[in-house]
Amino acid sequence: MTDVTADRAADTLSRPFAVRGLSSRNRIAMAPMTRQFSPGGVPGEDVADYYARRAAGGVGLIVTEGTYIDHSSAGTSDQVPRFHGEDALAGWARVADAVHRAGGAVIPQLWHVGVTRTEGAPPVADAEPVGPSGISLTGEPKGRAMTQQDLDDVIAAFARAAAEAERLGFDGIELHGAHGYLIDQFLWSGSNRRTDAYGGDLVARTRFAAEIVAACRAAVSDAFPLFFRMSQWKADAYEAKLAQTPGELDALLTPLTEAGVDVFHASTRRYWLPEFDGSDLNLAGWVKKISGRPTLTVGSVGLDGDFFGAFQGNSPTVTGIGQLLERMERDEFDMVAVGRGLIGDPEWAAKTLAGRTGDITPFDAEMLRTLH
Repeated sequence: MTDVTADRAADTLSRPFAVRGLSSRNRIAMAPMTRQFSPGGVPGEDVADYYARRAAGGVGLIVTEGTYIDHSSAGTSDQVPRFHGEDALAGWARVADAVHRAGGAVIPQLWHVGVTRTEGAPPVADAEPVGPSGISLTGEPKGRAMTQQDLDDVIAAFARAAAEAERLGFDGIELHGAHGYLIDQFLWSGSNRRTDAYGGDLVARTRFAAEIVAACRAAVSDAFPLFFRMSQWKADAYEAKLAQTPGELDALLTPLTEAGVDVFHASTRRYWLPEFDGSDLNLAGWVKKISGRPTLTVGSVGLDGDFFGAFQGNSPTVTGIGQLLERMERDEFDMVAVGRGLIGDPEWAAKTLAGRTGDITPFDAEMLRTLH
C-alpha cells in the first residue's frame, strides 16, 4: 500500500461511528462467524480472549458469532454459544468486559436456525425443526409449521435476550435475519407459504421480523441500538433475491425501519458487486439509500473468494481495498465488516489503518480449526 493509500485508509476508516448510545472508534467491524468453540453452549475465557484480541488489534465494533436464543428449536449444535442460562450469560459478560477493556464496542448476534436445524442434534435432541410452513428453503417438507404460540414464544425469547444483552453491558444487539435462518425463512417466499397474517406478499412476510424488532425495542432502553443482518442470498442459493427491484426492497425495509431497526448489516458474498441493474450501488448502498438508516457492508473484504469456499479447504487470495475506500468516501455505506481477514490476523484493522497491508497474515482455511 502506498503512503497516499495509507493516508486514505486512515482518513476514511478511522472516523468514529455512533448510533444511539453505541460509539465505535472507527468504521471497521468484525463480522459474525460461527466458530463452535463453546462446549455446552458456554463461551469460555478463550472466546473472550479471541474477541478481545481483535479489539486490541484495532477493530472498532465486534459483532459476535451467532448465539442461540432461549427456544428449544433455536440451535443445532452444543458447541455454538447460547444467549440464555446463568452459565452462558456469565461467559458473555466476560466477553463484553474483555472487549471493552481492549477499547472496542461489542454486540451479540441473536439467532434461531429454524427449519435448518438438524433433527436429533443437540442442544435439545428431541426438539423438532420449526419454520413458517414446515418446508425447507427449496420447498421440501422439513419440520413443522409454527403455531401462533410458537411465534409468540420466539418473539418473547428474542426480547428477553435483548434485555439480557443490555443488562450484561453490551452496546447493542444484532438480529440474524439473513442466510436462510428462521427470520429469513419468513421473508423468503420459497419457505413461507402461510395463508395467515404472516404470509402472502413481501410486506406480509415481514410481519414476523417486524414484531421481533418491535419487541426487542420495547425490552431495551432508548440508548440501546438494534442492528438487523439481512441478505438476499441463502446458503446454497447464492442467486436468490428477496427483492428483485429497488421498489421491492423498499417494501421489505419499511416495516423493519418503522419497527425500530437502527442499522442494517447487508450481507453479500462480494461487496463490490452491484445489486440491481443500472447502478453500481451494492446491497448496503441500496439499503442505506432507501431506508435512510446507517449500513454495514460485508463480503470478501480484502479477499477474492467467498466464505463458504473456506469450509471446503479453499484459501482466497488477498486483494486491495482501494474500491472499498472509494465507496466509503462517497458514503455508500457507513461501516465495513471484516470476517476471514480477522480470523487470519487479529491486527488486520491496525495494520490496514497504518498502511501495513503487506504485513497482514493471510487467512488460511486451516485457521478455522483453532481459536486464536
